Amino acid sequence: MSGSVENRGNGSWRLTVRLGKDKDNKYIRKRKTIKAKNITEARKRLAEFVTEIEAGAYIDPSKMKFEAFVSEWCDKYAKKHLAPKTLENHMYPIKNYLIPQFGHMRLDEIKTIHIINYLNSLENDGMRMDDKEGGLSDSSILYHYRVLRNVFSRAKEWGIIKNNPVENVKRPKVSKEKTEVYTQEEVQELFHLLQDQPIHQRLIIKLAITTGLRRGELLGLQWEDIDLDTRTIEVKHSLQYLNGEGFNLKTTKTKSSIRSVVVPTFIIEELKKYKHQKKKDKLRAAELWEGGQYDYVFSSEFGKPLYPTVPGTWWRRFIKRTGFKFIRFHDLRHTAATILINQGVHAKVISERLGHADIKTTMNIYGQYVRQADEEAADKLNTLFQPQVNKSN
Repeated sequence: MSGSVENRGNGSWRLTVRLGKDKDNKYIRKRKTIKAKNITEARKRLAEFVTEIEAGAYIDPSKMKFEAFVSEWCDKYAKKHLAPKTLENHMYPIKNYLIPQFGHMRLDEIKTIHIINYLNSLENDGMRMDDKEGGLSDSSILYHYRVLRNVFSRAKEWGIIKNNPVENVKRPKVSKEKTEVYTQEEVQELFHLLQDQPIHQRLIIKLAITTGLRRGELLGLQWEDIDLDTRTIEVKHSLQYLNGEGFNLKTTKTKSSIRSVVVPTFIIEELKKYKHQKKKDKLRAAELWEGGQYDYVFSSEFGKPLYPTVPGTWWRRFIKRTGFKFIRFHDLRHTAATILINQGVHAKVISERLGHADIKTTMNIYGQYVRQADEEAADKLNTLFQPQVNKSN
């Protein structure tokens, strides 16, 4: 088995491996186009190509099926470039929807119309995996579209297909509903109801509303991240739980997510009491302590980090017990933003406090509340400075 390398220009090289002749005395060749910096790297890739063929692991791109390519995509792209939790989320629609739908088809057989029909079918009754009636939500359909676009973009980028069937598919629309949040008065009532709850549950809700931290950021907090004297929290990590791997404490997703947040004084006083209680819990647990090298602010009595579902589960039970107005746990973060907006805090300050990449993100999410606050400000100015009517006329 011999091979050759051909320079195609612009860093592109064509590898050719000759496998002898067929029954009609015609040469059998396997070809592959790659990107390489120089001839030395290209020859190294040729040797790998020969090994692949000899081991029977090489699949002719023209015959590669969707399921086989997804495996290649996962090993050579997704595991290297996607965050662990993002990859886990991508694999759910891939395993449960995309492979059953497209797995048996060759990549070059999948056309734009197949993608369109598939995305439309997700709206049909019976497409959910939770036995609930109806089809998938708009946001779920958009997620399937994004996963398909990622997979087929890599297939085109790697020269396995000439045309990406997803390129000409319109991005599915997601109907935006107004975010449910609490008013300032409702937050005051909520804080009153929380006073009878266990301190760790009480604090996680209060911190979500007063700091705007994300759920993973709250669960990833270490005591060393909190300076009780300067009233600041250094937000540096986010806690995730990966199926089959367990807890994963990772650096927050962007540079802007790493930030310092000032905490209200009344929260600091509660945190001091809570920290004292956690120290006693650790001493009491002794060798049973499961925190390891980490000293989580929110953990089990033995120091083990909390599962991401715990805050939401406790929150729903609290709402059911008290009959208080329900909003999602994540909407407590939105409440933090809208209260600051209504207090006249500049959008740039709110953006930095929430850890948004830029102020545009803040305006896209909370623009309706900013406009509402602006209108109220204009009304106040109108009341103050409108010309007085001369009663004598």
